[in-house]
Parts: sequence; C-alpha cells; structure tokens
Amino acid sequence: MLEPEVTTVVLPPSALSPDRSLQPRAGDALLLVDMQRDFLPGGALAVRDGDRVVPPALCLLNLFAERSLPVFASRDWHPAGHSSFREQGGPWPAHCVAGTAGAAFADGMHLPAAAGIVSKATRVESDAYSAFDGTDLGKRLGAAGVKRLFVAGLATDYCVLHSVVDAVALGLSVVVLRDAIAAVDVREGDGARALQRMQELGVTFAESAAVCSGA
Repeated sequence: MLEPEVTTVVLPPSALSPDRSLQPRAGDALLLVDMQRDFLPGGALAVRDGDRVVPPALCLLNLFAERSLPVFASRDWHPAGHSSFREQGGPWPAHCVAGTAGAAFADGMHLPAAAGIVSKATRVESDAYSAFDGTDLGKRLGAAGVKRLFVAGLATDYCVLHSVVDAVALGLSVVVLRDAIAAVDVREGDGARALQRMQELGVTFAESAAVCSGA
C-alpha cells in the first residue's frame, strides 16, 4: 500500500511576524474618541458592549505613551441644558455634562502628562460629533508633525466616524482599530454603514493586537 504523500508548507517570514507597517513611529498619533463613563454600560447614553473597547484602547494608550508619541483624547463637555438633550428638543438624553462623573474618562484611562485633551460641544446652542469640530485639534496635530492618526473610542457611527472623515479631509492617513470601537446603532446597521463609509475614504482597519504586538 502506498504511503500518502506529505507536503510541508513553509510560511514566508512575513506570515510569521507582525505587520511592521502598523507599528507606531515618528509622525503617528493616537486619538481616543469620547471614552467617557456616560458612553459605557451604566452611563446616561451607554453604547451596548462599549466596555469591550476599553482594554484594547488602553493597550494602545500605553504603547504610544511608552514611545513618547502624541496622544489626544476627545470628550463631550456639554454645558447643562445643551441643545442636543431631549429636554431641549434634541435627540439624546442628557450626558457628559462638564464636570460631572459621567463626563469623566473611563476608569483606568490614565493619560500621560503631555496628552492633549480636546473638549467639544462646549456651546449650549450647537453639537459637535467630530473631535475637530470647533476645536484646535487639527492645528495641534500639524504642530506635532503628525501624518498618521490611530483612532479608537466611541461611538463608531457618530463621533468616531465624523472624526475620521475630518481627519481624512485634512490629509491625514487614518488607522481605525476595529476591536477598539463600538456602535450605538440607533438604526440597525448604522455601525456597518459607518465602517463602509470609512473604507470608501481609504481608511486602514486593524486589530489592536497587530499594533500592540510590537510593544
């Protein structure tokens, strides 16, 4: 009886090692979008399973801090009675009111001293989903020589999407960490549509493990 032929497959080195193109380097920055308590389970405007984005986002935060690369964290910083609140005819329950516990960053999110905090939607009469809307984030990224922006946070279909659109419009290359974002999905499929829109813009999608593997 003939013995079955055994074929040995030898993987190229690139298949055995992490993608070095995803390793943070000079010219890169991290943007953590609205990782605030009110958007996490138990918060006033909780994203379902939003807490699952915290560990991968913290891995990225630690990596960028260790490499002394720029870190920015956006936050909703609403005045009381903000126009986006239902009590004022807006679409959302009151959330992330400046100075309240719900507006604080997620537990364990210890920003480096040099991190840039970007407060948005600070005027009662106007909302702002993008971290660039009404802020100086674009100017600060330019001053830091940033060419590529890694993005994580909440929520995929609102503040993450709008921030990514504006970053691309500024000429930045954008990497979105798929396991470090989550959608509100007010309408079923909003999150998927947001991902499709970002893909059309030429965004690179990656998993946090592919980035943190070089840490």
